[in-house]
Amino acid sequence: MKSGKNTICLWYERDAVEAAKFYAATFPDSSVGAIHRAPSDNPSCQEGDVLTVDFTVLGIPCIGLNGGPGVSHNWAFSFQVATETQAETDRYWNAIVGNGGQESQCGWCKDRWGVNWQITPIQLTQAFTGTDRAAAKRAFEAMMLMKKIDIGLIEAAVRG
Repeated sequence: MKSGKNTICLWYERDAVEAAKFYAATFPDSSVGAIHRAPSDNPSCQEGDVLTVDFTVLGIPCIGLNGGPGVSHNWAFSFQVATETQAETDRYWNAIVGNGGQESQCGWCKDRWGVNWQITPIQLTQAFTGTDRAAAKRAFEAMMLMKKIDIGLIEAAVRG
């Protein structure tokens, strides 16, 4: 990653490289780039410890900062992953939740580092944004009862 480019910076207590490797192994168009070490002691780490890691998640350039304890991720930021099939939805959901993450409602989950993810089938997005507002309402109400999104149930709700 070239310096001077706009990126998303994600704060980790000390596991930025581990998180970057997990994302690269889980999602397409994802990779781990340069690892940068602290040039001197600082409040979050000692000289020579990993301070930042450049990585890409789903084509989005990011920097993982090992910033130390005291800063938590929250729901105000999430990666939204558009999926095409139930198998793809299941694969990403299970990778995040099965690796120490947590389920939430409506297709949201949190990875073991606290980063929030929305695993969102395109069928759900299409139902919400379509011209049939009654179908959109049914799909939305079905989604509100789910943790991981079930495409078959969304499609059934759209059909009425």
